[in-house]
Amino acid sequence: MKIKPVAAIAILSLIVACSQIPSIFVTPEVGLSDLGLGGTQTAPQAGDLGSEQVESVAQEFLDAWQDQDYPAMYGMLTSLSQNAISLEQFIDHYQGVAEEAALKQVDYEILSSLVDDGKGQVSYRVLMDSLLVGAFQADTMMNLTREADGWRVQWDDTLVLPQLKGGNYLSLERAGFTPGRANIYDRYGRALAAQTDATALGLYPDQINPEQEAELLEVISDLTGMRVETISSMYESFPAGAGWYLPLGEVPAEVIAEQFDTLSGLDGLVLSGYKARYYFDGGVAPHVVGHVGAIQPDEAEEYARKGYSPDARVGRSGLEKWGEAYLAGSQGGALYVLDSLGKPVTRLSEAPASAGQAIYTTLDKEFQEAAEQAISNFRGAVVVLERDTGRVLAMVSSPDYNPNAFEPINVNSEALLAALEAVDMPLFNRATLGQYPLGSVFKIITMATALESGRYSPSSTYYCGQKFEELAGVTLYDWTYEYDFPPSGLLDLPGGLIRSCNPWFYHIGLDLFNQGLESEVSEMAEGFGLGTATGLEGVDEAPGQVPVPETQIDATNQAIGQGAVLVTPLQVANFVAAIGNGGTLYQPQVIEAIKPPDGEPSYTFAPQEIGKLPVSPDTLDVIREAMWGVVNSTDPRGTAYHVFTGLDIPVAGKTGTAQTGTTPHAWFAGYTMAGRQDRPDIAVAVVAENAGEGSDYAAPIFRRIVELYFYNSPGRLYEWESTYNVTRTPEPEPEVQGTPTP
Repeated sequence: MKIKPVAAIAILSLIVACSQIPSIFVTPEVGLSDLGLGGTQTAPQAGDLGSEQVESVAQEFLDAWQDQDYPAMYGMLTSLSQNAISLEQFIDHYQGVAEEAALKQVDYEILSSLVDDGKGQVSYRVLMDSLLVGAFQADTMMNLTREADGWRVQWDDTLVLPQLKGGNYLSLERAGFTPGRANIYDRYGRALAAQTDATALGLYPDQINPEQEAELLEVISDLTGMRVETISSMYESFPAGAGWYLPLGEVPAEVIAEQFDTLSGLDGLVLSGYKARYYFDGGVAPHVVGHVGAIQPDEAEEYARKGYSPDARVGRSGLEKWGEAYLAGSQGGALYVLDSLGKPVTRLSEAPASAGQAIYTTLDKEFQEAAEQAISNFRGAVVVLERDTGRVLAMVSSPDYNPNAFEPINVNSEALLAALEAVDMPLFNRATLGQYPLGSVFKIITMATALESGRYSPSSTYYCGQKFEELAGVTLYDWTYEYDFPPSGLLDLPGGLIRSCNPWFYHIGLDLFNQGLESEVSEMAEGFGLGTATGLEGVDEAPGQVPVPETQIDATNQAIGQGAVLVTPLQVANFVAAIGNGGTLYQPQVIEAIKPPDGEPSYTFAPQEIGKLPVSPDTLDVIREAMWGVVNSTDPRGTAYHVFTGLDIPVAGKTGTAQTGTTPHAWFAGYTMAGRQDRPDIAVAVVAENAGEGSDYAAPIFRRIVELYFYNSPGRLYEWESTYNVTRTPEPEPEVQGTPTP
C-alpha cells in the first residue's frame, strides 16, 4: 500500500495517530530513550513574548498529536489550511499513513522558535517509532501565522519529515520481511498445528467405481482415521444425483505424495491442495490449541498498525490467540520515501523479520486423541492433570470441532462450518467454561468442613435412612429411595462418603447452618479452588460459584453439591489432584516450553504451587481413605466398586449424579496411586451431561482414561458399546449396574 500525501497536514496527523499503538509485537533496537527523547522537552529560548506564544502553541499542537486529539489539532490550523483539506480527509489520510508505516509511537523535542512581523517558526525534532522498522528521527520546521484569534499552524510537505517535500510519500516494503507462523506441538514434539501444504479430501459419490469401492474405503480410512462403515454410511445417505461433493477431511501433502499413484487412480476421490495453517488429524485438542482466522474488514487498521499484511491469519482462540506474539514472530520491513513518480528517494529505516517461537504443550497427542474417543458418545468433558505438578495431559470438550473449517481456501471449509451448526455448541469449551452442579463429588468438601469444624470426627455416626425429615415441613430423600433399595443404616463419617448417603450430608449442612457456621462450607470450597478461575493459560475460564446459603434448605442442598453450587471440570480435577498429592494445589499449565528456532527456550515448564488445601493432615488422610473405599472391590458399600473390579492400577475417587431437572449429569473424579517412575500419577475429572448415574457412565469413562494412560489401550467395553467407541445400534435403555448412586 502506498499513501501519497493529500496535504502535509494529513501526513503529520497520521503520524500523530500512532503515538499510542501497542508495541507488544516488536521491540525496536532503538527506542525513544536511546535517542534522548523521553517526552516533551522545551529548550529555553531567548526572545520576546511573541516567541513564547508561538512556542506555546506549537507545544500545544504537538501534545495533542501525542494524545491523538485530532479534532483539536485540526482546529489549530490556519483558515487557509482548513480550506485545503476537510476534517474527514485529514482523519482518513493519517490512518492510511499510520498503517503504511506501522507506527506505534511519536515523540518530539522543541529546539528553537522565531517571530517576525506576524509570522512564527518553530524548529523541532520528531522521533517516529515503527513496529516493523524501529525508530528514526528527523529535524523539521513548523510555520505559524497570527490570525485574529491568535497563532495558528500552517502546513507544508516538510512538516512531518523534511524528505516529504515536493509530493514525496512514504512506502513500506513488507515482501521478504514476514516470518512464517511457528508451530504448536505436543510435549513430545508431535505437531498439532503447523504452516504446511495440506490436501483436502472429498468424494463425488456418483463417480465411485463399484470395482474399486472396497479399496477406496480402506484408503480413505487409512488417511483420515474414520472407520470404513462410517465413510460408507456418509455417502450412502448422501443425496442421489450427479455433482454432489462429500467432504471427508484434510491430510498433510507429504502423506498424499507418498500414495499419489494409488490415489489418483481411484474414481470419485477428489484431492485439493492448499497451503495454510493446518491442524493435524482433524484438530487434536482444538479447544486448547485453538484456531486462526482471516483479518476482518473492521480489524484491518488495527492489524495493519501491528505490521500484518491484509491476507495474514491471526489467532482467534486457544493457544493460537494467547500465543500470537510468540507464534507470529516479529514482522520486518523497509520504510522508503518515494517521489511522485514512485521512485525511491531515501530509505528511512529497515529491520529484518524475527522468526516466531514454537509452543510445546504439556499434552500427549496420542493420549489426548484416545481421551477424546473415550467420551465421544456424550456431551461433556474430561480433564487429566499430572497429579503432582499441574501439567494438563489431556483436556477434552465433547463435541469438538475441526479447526481446519476456518481456512477459506480449504475447499471443505464451507461444509465443515455448516456441520458445526448442526452440533450442540462444539466451539464451547465445556472443560473450562462449562459450569455444572457437582452433585455428590461435593460431599468431599462438606466432609472436610465437618471434620475441620470440630463438631464431627471420623467416628461420628448417623443413621442413613431413605428419608431426611429434620427440616420442618420438608422431606428430602436418599438415592436408595428412588431405587427401592434398603436404607444404608448406621454409618460413620467416612462410611457416609463411601456410601454417598444424602441424609448424612443434609444433616451436616443443616447443623452447621443452625450453629451460625453457615459460611463454613462455602469458605472450604473456596479453599479447594472453587468459585475462582484457575488461571490456566490459553483458554477462557468460568469461575463457577459457591455462595453462602441463606436458608436451611439452601444449606442442605449445598451440602450435597446441588442448589447454587456450580463448578468447572478443570476446577474439580485440580482439587482432586491436591487431595491425591497430599494437599498442594498446583497451577494447571498447558505450556511445556516456548522455543525459538535457534537458542535456548524463552520459557520452560516448572510446577507452580498456588495454595494448600485448608485441612489438617489427619482430615486429608480420612478423605483419601474414604475415596479409596468408594472404588475398593473389597467393600461392597462403595458406590463405584463394581466399575473397578480387575483394575490393577490403584485409584481413589468419588461418584456424583447432579440433578438438572431432566436426566442428571454423571460425574466421577479421582486420582491414581501407582507410584510409577515411567508414568506419573494423574488426577481425572469426568462429566457426561444428562447421561444418568455417575457410577454407570462417568466412572467407566474414568476407568478407560486410566487404562489408556497406563496401558496405552482400552480395557473392558462400556455397557453401551458394540465395539470400542461405537455405540450399540439400536441403543438399549440403560440398565443399572451394581449400586446406583447420587
